[in-house]
Amino acid sequence: MKGKVPVALGISILIIGSASFAIPQIIEARSETKTLTIAHIHNDSAPVYQSLEDFASGVNERTTDNLDLEIYPNGALGDERVMLELVQTGVIDMVKVNAGALESFDPSFSVFSLPYVFSDEEHFERVMDSDTVQQMYEDLADIGLKGITYFDAGARSFYTANNPIEKPEDLSGLKIRVMTNKTSIETMKLLGAAPTPLPASEVYTGLQQGVIDGAESSSIALVDANHGEVAKYFSYDEHTRIPDFLIMSDQTWNGLTEEEQAIIEEEAKASTLEHNERWKDMIDEGVVQAEEEMGVTFNEVDQEPFRELVEPLVQESRENPQIAEILDAFSNLE
Repeated sequence: MKGKVPVALGISILIIGSASFAIPQIIEARSETKTLTIAHIHNDSAPVYQSLEDFASGVNERTTDNLDLEIYPNGALGDERVMLELVQTGVIDMVKVNAGALESFDPSFSVFSLPYVFSDEEHFERVMDSDTVQQMYEDLADIGLKGITYFDAGARSFYTANNPIEKPEDLSGLKIRVMTNKTSIETMKLLGAAPTPLPASEVYTGLQQGVIDGAESSSIALVDANHGEVAKYFSYDEHTRIPDFLIMSDQTWNGLTEEEQAIIEEEAKASTLEHNERWKDMIDEGVVQAEEEMGVTFNEVDQEPFRELVEPLVQESRENPQIAEILDAFSNLE
């Protein structure tokens, strides 16, 4: 499954085959194989790592010798922004990225970084399976991309090294690591924090050395990235629920047969369903591990004061008619 990183990322894609109307369960083997690359930033302790392995294995098995999906984890081919640029040009075929990274490529995806867009997990799942999100996948073709599926990345809350966040005032002046996207940065400013963009790989040392006071993510980060060793307080304000997306090069997609496209979509959907169940189990297990082995304290907070402070950002976003239409569609699914 995994190979050496190609020199200068010189990954070539062989596009062969013609479309066929029938969609068999397994494609008959041909004499030549198309190698497709999948890249992501995670190590093998992250839930999505296994989900991508399952997806690739399923596609490889069902397409026999026609497709060979190879995965490059751990940011081997760059950070998420770099990898998206490489997918746009067809140098990389697929990438798993957070929705926040997509915001710089397609502003409509900023809706996923807006605070308190989803009322709960069930609402989130209805939205992600909706025609609205499917259309967003299709619209990415305008910038050379193709949305394939999503993976739950949980509700994002604050975790800090020294003091718990129980009310917005506790964030005043704190350097909080955020993803490098405008919406997340503006959210932190409205809450009174000092947003500090950092690569995910630098959060641990940033907390350890006092470069940042805290970060915001799901509780999974405490154990799969060992952040619970240096951050001892986790507060459930759940300000955002930003999913991960599996994105494909539109160039690569259009070079596949209809049968291959159908198998990729079917296996992607199956991997999402399995991932989301695995995610829920790992959240529960991770909280226990963080409490018992790392000494992390978890605390519930009144979310309303946080929500009130960031509401102006949501209303400002609605000035864009496209964003307003998407948000209304999301709201109709509550």
